[in-house]
Amino acid sequence: MGQKVNPNGLRIGINKEWEAQWFAGKKDFGSYLLEDNQIRHFIKDVYKPELKATSEEPVQQEGEKFPKKLDDRPRISRVDVERCDKYLKVRVHTARPGLLIGQKGAGTDKIRAEVVKITKKNGHNYPTVIIEFIPVKVADADAQLVAEDIANQLEKRTSFRRAMKMAMSRATKAGVKGIKTMVAGRLDGAEIARTEQYHEGSIPLQTLRADIDYGFAEAHTTYGRIGVKVWIYKGEVLVKKAQPAQKQGGEA
Repeated sequence: MGQKVNPNGLRIGINKEWEAQWFAGKKDFGSYLLEDNQIRHFIKDVYKPELKATSEEPVQQEGEKFPKKLDDRPRISRVDVERCDKYLKVRVHTARPGLLIGQKGAGTDKIRAEVVKITKKNGHNYPTVIIEFIPVKVADADAQLVAEDIANQLEKRTSFRRAMKMAMSRATKAGVKGIKTMVAGRLDGAEIARTEQYHEGSIPLQTLRADIDYGFAEAHTTYGRIGVKVWIYKGEVLVKKAQPAQKQGGEA
């Protein structure tokens, strides 16, 4: 059986950029790669931003037993790492940059301090560590964020069909040209694991100039893990060819 390759990896160098922007020899490559993974793990999984109190505190509505909890997810799409001898730059693509930055940049300082600690633990000492937050303008058109939203809904015991169709509806309204969602595992607590998928619009996986975003997330439920995959087609990216310079003046 043919297996589908990761669309992001297939298009690197065509219309996708590397998440790790650095070069290292055989001696240092392993330690740099481990350092990148540790930085991404801390920012995406370990670090918990502090929510603002006062006006954003949950209020108990009439008929509710407990007030709804605030959504403290930073909604991070990807983390790029760029390094050289003079600096280490970490770019965080997030739908909620204000939540990560914190009041008066307190969140940025915490992340920078932990990144410095990770680099020193791996034997690397950079003169400057830069943390940048790049906002994701349309979160409903980002495949990684859509996959994490579906996984979050599944963990809250929402029906997988409802979660998938709601995500697809929001993505379509956001202006994408096609979206495909897939979930696999013990869906709705069934004894036998199975795979379900829905798609809307076109998903040209074989077209390399097609801008296809791919995301994966896992939902940890009481029945086990449920994998979530999302493909989003945003249109074609046409690379402009450099035109030859025209000769000025007439021929002699």
